[in-house]
Amino acid sequence: MDTRLSFARYRLLVLLCTCAALSGTRSPAAVAGKSCYDSRRVYSEKGYSTNTSPLNQISGEHLRLCPQDYTCCSSEMEETLALQSERDFLKAVEENSQFLLTTFTQRHRKFDEFFRELIDLSEKSMNQMFTKTYGRLFTQNAHVFQELFVEFRRYYSGGSVSLSEVLSDFWSRLVERVFSLVNPQYQFSEDYLECVSKHAEQLQPFGDVPRKLRVQVSRAFIAARALIQGLATGRDIVNKVTKLTADSDCVHGLMRQWYCPLCRGMPSLRPCHSLCLNVIKGCLANQVDLNTEWDNFIAALYQVSEKLEGPFNMELAADSISVKVSEAIMHMQENSVSISSKVFQGCGNPRPTPARSKRSPKESGGNRRPFRTYTPEEKPTTAAGTNLDRLVTELKERLRPMQGFWVSLPHTICNDERMAADVTHEDRCWNGQTRGRYLPDVTGDGLVSQINNPEVEVDITHPDVRTRQLIMELRVVTNKLRHAMSGQDVDFMDSEEGSGSGGGDHGERYNHDWPGHGPYSPPYSRPPHNPAPNPAKPPRGREKTGSKWNRNNSHGRVKSAASPLTSSLLPLLCLSFVVTPATLWR
Repeated sequence: MDTRLSFARYRLLVLLCTCAALSGTRSPAAVAGKSCYDSRRVYSEKGYSTNTSPLNQISGEHLRLCPQDYTCCSSEMEETLALQSERDFLKAVEENSQFLLTTFTQRHRKFDEFFRELIDLSEKSMNQMFTKTYGRLFTQNAHVFQELFVEFRRYYSGGSVSLSEVLSDFWSRLVERVFSLVNPQYQFSEDYLECVSKHAEQLQPFGDVPRKLRVQVSRAFIAARALIQGLATGRDIVNKVTKLTADSDCVHGLMRQWYCPLCRGMPSLRPCHSLCLNVIKGCLANQVDLNTEWDNFIAALYQVSEKLEGPFNMELAADSISVKVSEAIMHMQENSVSISSKVFQGCGNPRPTPARSKRSPKESGGNRRPFRTYTPEEKPTTAAGTNLDRLVTELKERLRPMQGFWVSLPHTICNDERMAADVTHEDRCWNGQTRGRYLPDVTGDGLVSQINNPEVEVDITHPDVRTRQLIMELRVVTNKLRHAMSGQDVDFMDSEEGSGSGGGDHGERYNHDWPGHGPYSPPYSRPPHNPAPNPAKPPRGREKTGSKWNRNNSHGRVKSAASPLTSSLLPLLCLSFVVTPATLWR
């Protein structure tokens, strides 16, 4: 009995030893012989030949980037997949940035078309209005108004143009012509008219209209130009950032997380979410440093766009140019006696005009209709297909999600199920070596925080030069936008400080600047009764040295008595119709 029991135990012991021996010698062979079918299929679907792809797993001693375990990748496959991982990364950055690029490109085009057409319509409106009012008197001197709009367009397009000087020169030219109109019984030399224009700021022949127009037009044009330049800068910066290249350390990290699972025969296994964040943060370390200045830039764009639909409304400013010029001319006509008396005292007595016949009503531009303006309800859209309110509303809706874009980009990429496993699958993802939980912590944002990045080696002592240049570009355009919010143009702050385009007028608000009277409209504020005169404008080309205010200018080259500028006062009588719509702005 005992002998049989001992023999049975002996047979069981032999069987166990045999199984143990067999299991120890078969394991490597079994692993090495595992099929690479799934890996070959995925590799082929990406457009690559499987000629260099092993049918079954082989020893991975030749691998440089992936774990050197049994693998389905040859050296050629590993190199090919490393390049593929770089392309996948750049494509992900480009796709997630497309919203930015599309928004800046389309909004820039729409606003630019709109603002340019507003200027065109404003000039056309003035031409129609003044042609009906003055007839030949306007058409023969239309170049004065044309030059004004040429300078407006040049400023808007980015030219080195001072709006204050442009408007000052316009009023100086206009006062000479209107002064001749209100004094048709005299003939004036160019020197005499130069004396009039030189001291126009003391005389204030147009009342407070030039200052009000300067404030309204300057701040609207400054804001419009700053917005257009800001949108163009945003477009260009996104273009430059998305044209980045990945360095070798970044590519190694991308390869290890996205394609080493394929080499291990698990092509459908996605990298753990935290692994993905560490890799992408390392690759975008410099770009994420844009975020602070980027957020400042987006906030400034948003605030300038709000100004454009409020106190700096470009539509209202463009529409008001012809009306305010008409108000100015009417003011000079109504006060022509006192103005002329002061001029005669300061510049001397002019020569009388020889007797002449009156111009016919047809020649003077009779049978005119009053100029028509639109109510807000029937305000037409431009050829750009919209109006300012709608453009601004659409822009603000698109700017809001742009805040924090660059710092959130790694999260946006890794939240894509094609790029990384869901955060809930912490134990069923690729951790860089095999299937399992990823243990290292996620690094912080930006270049400096990558000093302890476990996946991508980043040299924090050498910031990317191109990114630093983009940061400076953002600071410059943000500074311009912030000054535009105060009605200031940084290009002319030294020459125009307190002169209308600068800080002196940015706090003024007039009821006619706002689209309507709502709960958010500011209270009506009358301008100062005696505003401080503007700094003297630069001398014009024909000005001579020496003051003309205290010397007699009745001598010198005389304008022709037949000049259309001094022919008749009849056109001025029509201004009672012209200024009628001005009450809509008060």
